[in-house]
Amino acid sequence: MKQTHPVKVIAVTGGKGGVGKTNVSVNLATALSEMGQRVVLMDADLGLANVDVMLGLRAQRNISDVLAGSCSLKEVMVPAGDNFWIVPAASGTQEMTALSAHEHAELIHAFNDIADELDVLVIDTAAGISDSVVSFVRAAQEVLVVVCDEPTSITDAYALIKLLNRDYQMTRFRVLANMVRTESEGRNMFNKLLTVTDRFLDVTLQYVGSIPYDETVRKAVQRQKAVLKAFPKDKAALAYRQLANKVDSWPVSSSPRGHLEFFVERLVQGARAH
Repeated sequence: MKQTHPVKVIAVTGGKGGVGKTNVSVNLATALSEMGQRVVLMDADLGLANVDVMLGLRAQRNISDVLAGSCSLKEVMVPAGDNFWIVPAASGTQEMTALSAHEHAELIHAFNDIADELDVLVIDTAAGISDSVVSFVRAAQEVLVVVCDEPTSITDAYALIKLLNRDYQMTRFRVLANMVRTESEGRNMFNKLLTVTDRFLDVTLQYVGSIPYDETVRKAVQRQKAVLKAFPKDKAALAYRQLANKVDSWPVSSSPRGHLEFFVERLVQGARAH
């Protein structure tokens, strides 16, 4: 039996909009692909796609075509660099924001077709705590919660963690502070969140660091490029490379957790093989 390699699946989420989730997803995926990982970035903001726009890519087809059965997942993937592809979402379509549980399952299973061709799947979730966000976050192995220095950002991140913990027994989250002025500001944000989760929830939070506030990020967005490509030597780009190194060292889950998740067939095969 051929040994299947496990795929690392990371959901980038944050509770509210405006914390820079898509920027984090794009740059983390870019940094991992620069390290030689084969990376697919899925735009899971199903009704308001923006990953393709952010990278200046023109997508002919998107996730809605896969669900309609008019093409395979592989056919909607758009190359975004060496070892790097995106799975674009639909833009401005109401029905894509209200998929049924069955449609979510279909979409998650569709990824099995490309399992041999990637090492990391990064999922850029929508803002908020809709069923869609919850479904994709639960189907990932790692949850990266992005927070920034706005009072609502911490409250919304807490609401998301609370929901996932209380309703779905999820207990492990990694936290990234985005757009920080200083290293200690990021740590303080994390501590604020930790104080509340420690008091009210049974979860483990791990701080993975911070991305500094950097004007070049906005300029890169205007140029429709990842900041790593547009300004590779600037501080945000360096911070993203550090983040990618950490992410690269996270162990990959090798056994299924008993609910709908990405590449679960591989996990089952892997568990049987051991």
